[in-house]
Amino acid sequence: QVQLVESGGGLVQPGGSLRLSCAASGSIISTDAMGWYRQAPGKQRELVARITPGGSTLYADSVKGRFTTSRDNAKNTVYLQMNSLKPEDTAVYYCYARVFTTTWSSYWGQGTQVTVSS
Repeated sequence: QVQLVESGGGLVQPGGSLRLSCAASGSIISTDAMGWYRQAPGKQRELVARITPGGSTLYADSVKGRFTTSRDNAKNTVYLQMNSLKPEDTAVYYCYARVFTTTWSSYWGQGTQVTVSS
């Protein structure tokens, strides 16, 4: 079994910063892409950022230049540094990882609330 545990959400004022972390643990043989989605109330879950084991990244247009994702392959951990936060960034943020145990499967974190408000 694989578990993804997130941390780092919270309440921040517009223009502020937060850093999310997500650590994968369990019977992991290998990890492929890791990343972040978010879901705001009444909206569909959307991709925020993705990173490959080699460090190639992909970002949603709405966060380019403000958010940065990184990973520590040795620790099976992915990070999301969020700067210049806006009220429209308010959402539950979910990390995910594509992991090989006995087969390739995608796993999700429990979600962490990010609220941007004055």
